[in-house]
Amino acid sequence: MKVLVLGGVAAGTKIAAKLMREDRSNEVMVINKGKNISYAGCGLPYYVGNVIEDRDQLIVNTPAKYEKLTGVKVLTETEATKVDPAAKKVTAVDLATGTETVYDYDKLVISVGASPVKPPVEGMDLENVFFMRTPEDAIALRDLIDGGEIKKAVVVGAGYIGLEIAENLKAKGVRPFVLDMAPHVLPGFDEEMSEYIEGKLQEAGIPVVTGVKVTGLEGDGKVEKVITDKKAYKADLVVLSAGIRPNTGFLEGTGIEMFKGTILTDELGQTNVADIYAAGDCAMVHNAITGKAAWSPMGSTANIDGRLIAQNMMGKELHYRGVLGTAVCKLPELNVGRTGLTEEQAKAEGFDPVSVITVVDDKAHYYPGAGTFTMKMIADRQSLRLLGVQVLGQGAVDKVVDVAVTGIMLKGTLPELADLDLAYAPPFSTAIHPFEHTLNVLMNKINGDFDTFTPAEFAAGKAEGYKVVDACLVPSIEGAPYVDLTTVEGPIDGLAKEEKILLVCNKGKRAYLLQNRMKFYGYQNTKVLEGGISFNEVEA
Repeated sequence: MKVLVLGGVAAGTKIAAKLMREDRSNEVMVINKGKNISYAGCGLPYYVGNVIEDRDQLIVNTPAKYEKLTGVKVLTETEATKVDPAAKKVTAVDLATGTETVYDYDKLVISVGASPVKPPVEGMDLENVFFMRTPEDAIALRDLIDGGEIKKAVVVGAGYIGLEIAENLKAKGVRPFVLDMAPHVLPGFDEEMSEYIEGKLQEAGIPVVTGVKVTGLEGDGKVEKVITDKKAYKADLVVLSAGIRPNTGFLEGTGIEMFKGTILTDELGQTNVADIYAAGDCAMVHNAITGKAAWSPMGSTANIDGRLIAQNMMGKELHYRGVLGTAVCKLPELNVGRTGLTEEQAKAEGFDPVSVITVVDDKAHYYPGAGTFTMKMIADRQSLRLLGVQVLGQGAVDKVVDVAVTGIMLKGTLPELADLDLAYAPPFSTAIHPFEHTLNVLMNKINGDFDTFTPAEFAAGKAEGYKVVDACLVPSIEGAPYVDLTTVEGPIDGLAKEEKILLVCNKGKRAYLLQNRMKFYGYQNTKVLEGGISFNEVEA
């Protein structure tokens, strides 16, 4: 079988290599516009920050090495310019010579990736304006910084790559400032979690301004200023990380179905056109919860989907179960991770979501280096199906996210996931795993044993009229009456049983214990503030 693969970074090289492993008699050719294939795009920010020292580490495989390893033929610096599905031919141009060549195929894979969005503003051609998409981008940026003249940088885009770039610029002694059009940083987090992340970034010396639009860049030869619809920001360099756009313009007129330039595929990775498959950043997959088309421009998606596609091209029928928007990100003194639906997304999809926010130990509290996770867990109130998890902390947030992914992909309910035999030892976790702990708290809330205001409800003013009671380990809320949980053995002086009382402690646990005890003694109008003062700003 003769297979053409257009694009050779993640999905393309995975599909081509797997095809040759499936059947060595296949004739597989990768046509790639760039000179590099199979490079570590997700590692580029860490090269900028010298976490990855050697530029050669960014290149997973050279064309020559890949050819010998797999048996796939690779053409680099060659761009596909036309696809003729009826004739099963692809026209490609050698970018060095301008020579056009027509290649025929039995089956075609389109994995041409995406390119950075270039805002239509003046000043884009100034020096010291960078994108972050290829190894060459990262190498040029680090070389400039190593020159020692860069003091201030503006990063346009507060997504995962943008914030990782900001962190690594700061590590190099450059003062970063992050701008984004969106109302909050990082897609896929609910508002209160995003605001917490923004606060931590500010504390770490990475200020973020959201809801702002870049309207131009100014400078005399080199960029000196970023102009927005609100104010201007001085900058010695600018990194543009404001999104990507699929490289699919050359497919116009082919009849291949797309959505906003992104190729639609079925669960086998096929397009609507016979013998044409698509994968990677230029293709849609689907959401594993809703079944709707979803764009997941991630190296993980590209490799998982690509491996299945190669087997399907060989006659198997392996259905891709879809994506959950799973992501993790390392920020200064804070790791963040998420998977599944946010609370707002769950509402929009017709679920009746209920959530809880906890602040829990990430390992045995007495073990050196122990910290906390701030977690938000979301489930459907009726079916008790787990829908999503968001987690923030200095520890291994990916462990919690991966447990949640497994539960969601298997359509697990809270009771079904409540007694998993997860790994425990003091250096790694708590005796009741943080995921299980949060699940138990959410079940208590659903069952009515834990009456709360979420941080979002508290911020919206739903606690108005409630008396704040300080339930911390030691008095911590100025002006609020303090109650020591361990001394409560009956009605509490100064607190009437019919009063509306908001119990607030450091993390939420101690307030819950106090609420439980107060209910026994006849207090029926108590609420606990989820996350306590660790997550909320509270005044008496």
